[in-house]
Amino acid sequence: MAIQAIKNRLYQWEGSDLKGAHISGQITADSHAMIRVQLGRQGITVSKIRRQANSEPPTGKPITALDITLFTRQLATLISAGIPLLQALEVIANGFEQRAMRQQVIELKQQISAGISLTAALRKKPAHFDSLFCSLVEAGEQAGALDVLLRRVATYKEKTEALKKKIKKAMTYPIAVLLVALVVCSILLIEVVPQFQGVFRSFDAQLPAFTLWVIALSQGLQTYGLWLLGILGATLAGLRHRYKHSSALRQRVDGWLLKLPVIGNLLHMSAMARFSRTLSTTLTAGVPLLEALNSVASATGNSVYKEAVLRLKQQVATGSQIHLAMSVAGIFPGMAIQMTAIGEESGTLDSMLDHVAAYYEGEVDTLVDNLTTLMEPVIMVVLGVMVGGLVIAMYLPIFNLGRVI
Repeated sequence: MAIQAIKNRLYQWEGSDLKGAHISGQITADSHAMIRVQLGRQGITVSKIRRQANSEPPTGKPITALDITLFTRQLATLISAGIPLLQALEVIANGFEQRAMRQQVIELKQQISAGISLTAALRKKPAHFDSLFCSLVEAGEQAGALDVLLRRVATYKEKTEALKKKIKKAMTYPIAVLLVALVVCSILLIEVVPQFQGVFRSFDAQLPAFTLWVIALSQGLQTYGLWLLGILGATLAGLRHRYKHSSALRQRVDGWLLKLPVIGNLLHMSAMARFSRTLSTTLTAGVPLLEALNSVASATGNSVYKEAVLRLKQQVATGSQIHLAMSVAGIFPGMAIQMTAIGEESGTLDSMLDHVAAYYEGEVDTLVDNLTTLMEPVIMVVLGVMVGGLVIAMYLPIFNLGRVI
């Protein structure tokens, strides 16, 4: 613990570059010696090093997509106001209360002050800045319109995150309610049913089949409940691990999800919204179509669509128009194909794709609201059947008590 405590301290340094100009910055390192070695490799002669008062390694909440979006929006605003990049990063770092994100911005400033571009610094942090993000920032740096591209990136991330939240809302609500129902039923089976079972022993009569089945379920849950819970947890963990590392399994699962009623339609429209939004944003930024399709493939959120987009890229690379490649794929809706064809013919593909994205985002919005409304009575029926069934099973012998007597 003592060794760990001295690692990754944050230091403020001052020195001069190869031209003799005075420069300063911040760096995380184990010791003064390591700082001199690291900066010396960059041609910087260090004259002063001091440890920051608040130099503990970042802890607390991890960096989220919302933090990255906020960082992008703030950086676009500051650069648009004419504030130099390094100064803008310093202002943003001081404004972040979350230590992990503040440290990340400080590291970006440190790397840029050492002479690399913003894009190169972002590419060193792929966990938070994906290839699409870096490609758009690179296009902005090359075009001299970094603030404009950063605003587009921020808008893109805001809309994609909003879309993800809508999908999660549609999925989480019914799952959460059903989990609560399972917990309630388990408590009834483990705690309440055994109490009734003791009462039933005083009945000198045959219990109804439904009641016997519930008692058997209760006894099984009491005996093997922990084993079943452990097996279920291990199975889910194994499937999740394999889903992440097996492209074949992802392809099958994602394909099966797309075929589900209602949910499949929602996932189709979500993937189309992401496809259209991402391709529109990259094309507007001036990214070449083939490179844009490579970034779009990973942004669709579904392996079936990812494979379809990669096939689009191959066909476009051989000279095919994108709308023709989309029609051959057999997974893209007719409206999207027609809008894409109009965009290609009129030279306004990015604008048309923006309209397609807005349309499907609106459709997702409507479907999520309708799904939530429709699910409420269905969930109430399921809850009533599950809990009510247990209650009825326990009271059936009591209802028949008069016949026994």
